[in-house]
Amino acid sequence: MQEARLLCGSEDTFSQLKAQIDSDNFWPSETFYRAKIEEQRARHAKYHDTTYNLEPDIKSTPGGLRDIHTLSWVARSHFGATSLYEMSRFGFLTDAEYRELVECQNFLWRVRFALHIELRRYDNRLMFAHQAQVAENLGFVGEGNVAVETMMKEFYRTLRRVAELNKMLLKLFDQAIINKGQIQQAEILDDDFQRRGKLIEARKPALFQARPETILDMFIHIANDSSIEGVSPATLRQLRTARRRLNKFLHTIPEAREKFMDLVRHPNALHRAFRLMHKLGVLAAYLPQWSQIVGQMQFDLFHVYTVDEHSVRLLNHIHTFSLEESYSKHPICCEIYPRMHKKELLILAAIFHDIGKGRGGDHSEIGAVEAFDFCIQHGLSKPEAKLVSWLVQNHLLMSVTAQRRDIYDPDVIIEFAKKVRDEEYLEYLLCLTVADICATNPELWNSWKRTLLAELFYSTQRVLRRGLENPVDVRDRIRHNQQLASALLRKQGFVAREIEVLWQRFKADYFLRHTHKQIAWHSEHILKLEDPSKPLVLMSKNATRGGTEVFVYSKDQPALFATVVAELDRRNFNVHDAQIMTSKDGFVLDTFMVLDQHGDAIECSRHSAVIKHLIHVLEDGRPTKIKTRRAPRNLKHFNVKTKVDFLPTKGKKRTLMELVALDAPGLLAKVGATFAQLNLSLHAAKITTIGERAEDLFILTGESGSRLTDEEQAILKQKLQESISEQITS
Repeated sequence: MQEARLLCGSEDTFSQLKAQIDSDNFWPSETFYRAKIEEQRARHAKYHDTTYNLEPDIKSTPGGLRDIHTLSWVARSHFGATSLYEMSRFGFLTDAEYRELVECQNFLWRVRFALHIELRRYDNRLMFAHQAQVAENLGFVGEGNVAVETMMKEFYRTLRRVAELNKMLLKLFDQAIINKGQIQQAEILDDDFQRRGKLIEARKPALFQARPETILDMFIHIANDSSIEGVSPATLRQLRTARRRLNKFLHTIPEAREKFMDLVRHPNALHRAFRLMHKLGVLAAYLPQWSQIVGQMQFDLFHVYTVDEHSVRLLNHIHTFSLEESYSKHPICCEIYPRMHKKELLILAAIFHDIGKGRGGDHSEIGAVEAFDFCIQHGLSKPEAKLVSWLVQNHLLMSVTAQRRDIYDPDVIIEFAKKVRDEEYLEYLLCLTVADICATNPELWNSWKRTLLAELFYSTQRVLRRGLENPVDVRDRIRHNQQLASALLRKQGFVAREIEVLWQRFKADYFLRHTHKQIAWHSEHILKLEDPSKPLVLMSKNATRGGTEVFVYSKDQPALFATVVAELDRRNFNVHDAQIMTSKDGFVLDTFMVLDQHGDAIECSRHSAVIKHLIHVLEDGRPTKIKTRRAPRNLKHFNVKTKVDFLPTKGKKRTLMELVALDAPGLLAKVGATFAQLNLSLHAAKITTIGERAEDLFILTGESGSRLTDEEQAILKQKLQESISEQITS
C-alpha cells in the first residue's frame, strides 16, 4: 500500500487513503520495523540464509530485490523517504552507498527483465534451464559455460553487496528507531577497539584508513572473545570505506602478514573469524587470488556452492575435526587433527586448494605455485611451504584413487604410497580430502566414501610403515586371508576338508580382493546350499563397508551383470562398485556395493524381497527389462558429451574402459546390456557420480578371453554412444 499509485478513479479518495496509510497511527514505525525484520528473517531462512543458491530467486533470495525494498519501506515508514535518493538526503545512506545500491538494483532489474522476456511470463526463479539464454541476452560471451558462469559471478557478487548494505543499514535503523537514546556501556579492549554489547567497534573514526593492518586486529579480538557476535554498523561502514580506498592488498603490509598468520594459527579463528572475514570482504582485500574466486560458480550439479563459499565451508569442516560430536562421522580425522603439530599448514592448503579456478589451466597447479610463494612470503620454512604446495597440487589425489581405482589391488596402494611419500603427508591429505568432499555438496559424504577413504588410508599407512622397498608378498596376503577365514568357518562346525574342496574351485584373485570375513560369509552359505546348481544371493546385514553388499553366486550365464544391475535399478538402488569374478568351474562370485537414493545402506526389512526377485530373474535366465524412468528436470539442461576411452594398463590380458556420460536413470543397466549384446566379459566396475556426470571405469575382456581388439573397442564405443544417446532422448 505504501507504493500505491492512482490509475483511475477519484483523486480525493486516493488522497484520503494515502493520508491514512502515511499516518503514524496507521502502523507505528517501530511496529512496522519489527514486522519487516521478522518477514525478512523468515524469507532468508526459506533460502537457507545464503546468497549462493544454484537456482536463485532474483526477488526473494538474500541480497535480492526484496532486501532493497525492505530498506525503502522501513525508511519510508519512519522518515517519509520515498526513494533511495531521499534516504541519502536524510543521512542514512552515504553518496557512495546510494550509488552502490542503485547500481546493484539496476543490474538485478536487467537480469529479471531478461528472464521475463525469455519466459514470456512472470517468474523470478533463475533456473538452470534459462541461465544460459539470459546470459546471452545480457551480452555475456564465452565458449562453453564461460558466459553463464561470468553472469552468475556478477549476480552473486551483487547479492553479496546488497546483503551487506541491507544488514548494515537495518542495524542503523535499529539504533534510530528501536533503541533510540539507549547507548550501552562500552568495554575497552585496547587502544583501537571496544565491545558494546555483542558488537565490536573501532574507537577512532578513520582507524582502518590510517592503519589498514588493524582490520586484522579486529578479527583477532573476535577470535579471542566468544561474546562478540558481529561488527557495529558504524565500524562496518568505516570498514567498507577503507576497503574501497585501499591502494594495495593487505598482504603487502608486513604487520598485516604477521597478524594474518596469528589468525591462521589461532585455535578459534576457523569458526569465529574466517567466515566473517570473507563475508565482510576482508579475505578478498588481503589476498588478490581470493578476490578472483568471489562469486565464481561452476555450471553443474556437483558443486552446489561458489568457489569462495565452498572454501569457507571447508575451513569450517576442518574445525569440526576438533569436536567430540564429530567423531562418529569422521573418526580418523578426529584422531589425527587434534595432535597435528602444524594445523596452520592444513588451513593454508584449504585456503589455496581451489584458488586457481576460473583462470584457465589446471587449478591445482596454479594454486600450488601461488601457495608456495605465499608461504615463503609469510615466513614459513621451505619444507613447510613444500607440504602446503604439495597438498594443493594433490588435493584430489586421494578421493580419485579411493573412488576410481581398485584399492584392494596391492599395486594401486604401492603406486599411491609412492606419491604420498610419508605418513605425515598422508594424514594431512586425508583431513583435506574429507573436508573438501563435505564442503562440496552436503549430499556427497556418506558411509561408503568414509569406508573407501579409511581402507585406502590404513592400507597406505601399512605400506609406508613397512617401507616401500619391502612390499607385502601377494601369496602371503592370500594365505593370511585363507587362514583367518578358515578359522571362522571351523568355529561354525565346518571341517577343513570341505572348506579346502570349495576353495580349490576359486581363483587366487578372489582371496586377494575380499576380506577374510567376506570369504567366510560367502563360503558358509555356499557350503550350506542343498542344490549347488541353484543361484545364491546374499545381502549384508551390517553396513561395515559403508553400504549393502549384494553377493551373487550362480552358474554363469549371458547378461548376468546386466540382469542383476537392471533388477537393482528397478528398485532405485545405486551400484557404486562391482567385483565380477568367475570360479574355475564356471560359477560367478559377484559382489555389488549398493546404496539407496539417499546414499545409505539398504534397510534390512527390504532384503528378503530383493533376494527373492534376484533369484527369480537368475533362475528365469532371461534379461530383465530395463525400467524406463524420466530424467530429473535439472539433468535436461546439461550437455554432458558421452565419451568412451580405453586406458593403458600394466597387464595385457584385460582392457580398462572409461565412460563419461550424463547420469540419466538406468545408465548402468544400459551399459551392462551392451556388454552382454557384444559377448564381453566384465571383471570389475567402479561407478562414480559427479553431479550430473557419470564417470565409470570397467575392466573387460573380449570373446577370446583376452583384452579387446581394436575392432572390438571401436564397435563397443559406437554401441555405447548409440545406446546412451537413445536413453537420454527417450
